[in-house]
Amino acid sequence: MVDERVSAPTESCPKLKRLEMAWCEATTFGDLLVRSAERYGSKEAVVVQDDRRSFEGLLESAIQAGRSLLGLGVGRGDAVGILMPNCIDFVEVMFGGALIGARVVPINARFKDRELAYLIENADLTILLTSDIVDQHTDYVEILDSCLPGLSEASDPTTLRLDLAPKLKSVVMLGNSSPAGMVDRERFELLAGSVTDEDVHRLRTRIAIRDIAMMMYTSGTTADPKGCPTTHEALVRTAVTGCRNCFELTTEDRFWDPLPLFHMSAILPLIGCIDAGSTYITLTHVEPGASIRQLRDEACTFSFSTFPTVTNAILDHPDWDPKEFTQIRAWNNVSSPDGLRELHKRLPDSRHLNAYGCTEIGGVACFTRPDDPPETWATTSGPPFDGIEIEVRDIEAGQPVGVGERGLIWSRGYNLFEGYHKDEAKNAESFDDDGWFCTGDIGAMDPEGRVSYLGRVKDMLKVGGENVAAVEIESLLQTHPSVSIAQVVAVPDAKYVEVPVAYVELRPDCETTEKEVIDYCDGKIARFKIPRYVRFISANEWPMSATKIQKFRLQDRFAEEQHASSG
Repeated sequence: MVDERVSAPTESCPKLKRLEMAWCEATTFGDLLVRSAERYGSKEAVVVQDDRRSFEGLLESAIQAGRSLLGLGVGRGDAVGILMPNCIDFVEVMFGGALIGARVVPINARFKDRELAYLIENADLTILLTSDIVDQHTDYVEILDSCLPGLSEASDPTTLRLDLAPKLKSVVMLGNSSPAGMVDRERFELLAGSVTDEDVHRLRTRIAIRDIAMMMYTSGTTADPKGCPTTHEALVRTAVTGCRNCFELTTEDRFWDPLPLFHMSAILPLIGCIDAGSTYITLTHVEPGASIRQLRDEACTFSFSTFPTVTNAILDHPDWDPKEFTQIRAWNNVSSPDGLRELHKRLPDSRHLNAYGCTEIGGVACFTRPDDPPETWATTSGPPFDGIEIEVRDIEAGQPVGVGERGLIWSRGYNLFEGYHKDEAKNAESFDDDGWFCTGDIGAMDPEGRVSYLGRVKDMLKVGGENVAAVEIESLLQTHPSVSIAQVVAVPDAKYVEVPVAYVELRPDCETTEKEVIDYCDGKIARFKIPRYVRFISANEWPMSATKIQKFRLQDRFAEEQHASSG
């Protein structure tokens, strides 16, 4: 972990007198929990819905899970998948796997048959743990039976032999049911009897900080999701640096994060809270009313709602009363500059943070600071963490650009993942010879080294030969008084090659028309940037990955509409 302290003046090192020294105290995912259990003991560590664990209680249950995994034959470096909604079992088996040196693979709970079958085989899963909690109408048992032919007919659930997943030994059901072909909770817990706590700790002490701790899969927008193996150092050091230096977490904080545990936006804050002795609070299903109740009842001091689809749903809900939430000292949100300015207007008495990152560079590499002025928070994502390098390069030439100039964001440092799993061609395309990774994001850097995220390269439109950034149009649309969220995509056009289409979610009780939205843009941006079409969409219609709107599905939706109207 990263620790900053002031060195005491010493006679043996006179040059170090009165110098502030910073050094890295790196540790593994499992050791972090062991240390925090010793430091914080019976203090509340995690709240998931109505389930609560203290620091020492979480360690105890994680060791138990580690013993059960060892009893199933999991070895160091084996891939252990977790397919669950947010629940206490998820947290316990994730840490249990980390303690024994397994490669934990959190799986997007929204994946369907084809995506899940691909991931199970691609990740070389040996064990898959799941739940019978039905979240958002997702039945994991039904999906697994569909994507793993022969599972329900297996004679011995501890030694599966499935043609489509030859390395998968077992599927474990951590729920109240006992589906055919799966190891149920009772049997999983009995398997711990053949292993001792000492066995778990012996394995824990052998883990190196550059061993793989976790393999997240990117959401996949135009192709199959890609595995991103991440080391213990990249995972823990990045999280602890951000939460210590940027969030300034203490043992008094109660940190609310509604995001799914299979996403870095949940894993990293959880690690930061474990380090700081803060309480991490989440819920199984994100619903505005339930979110408001949990924020209030748990007396949360920090909101990591992060995405406008979540934050705006809370602020627009009739149960939201800002006078009840004065204890929330800071909010984290990622949006366009105008979208963030609007949030500041709606939450004028709170401090705000903005961030930049992606799975491949450790989840996050930059944060603004709580004391940054509103315009800094709205227009930049802050400087990179100590030890992480960010460079903005010309899209075509590949050379660094000047201050304020836009280009591709590249990163290098301890935070980087170890390269795409089983995809050497993609790795050769993404890394240069000096170890820099190309994120595929467009950005700029100000004179103080703060990074501004300006969209994805793939979000650039080419309208009649002119480059147009989707984020520029989205930012303008979100200043319209009736617009809550706007997303812009490119669609084919016979004359201009591509033209922009805007998908818009309106604020509650607001109305407008396609013409009014288009007219609103006239005179504010160049005419070729004005959306050719506007389509209205409700909050529950956005096509989502883990946390992001999948723009390619919006393009598919528009193409289907055009096809239907022409037929």
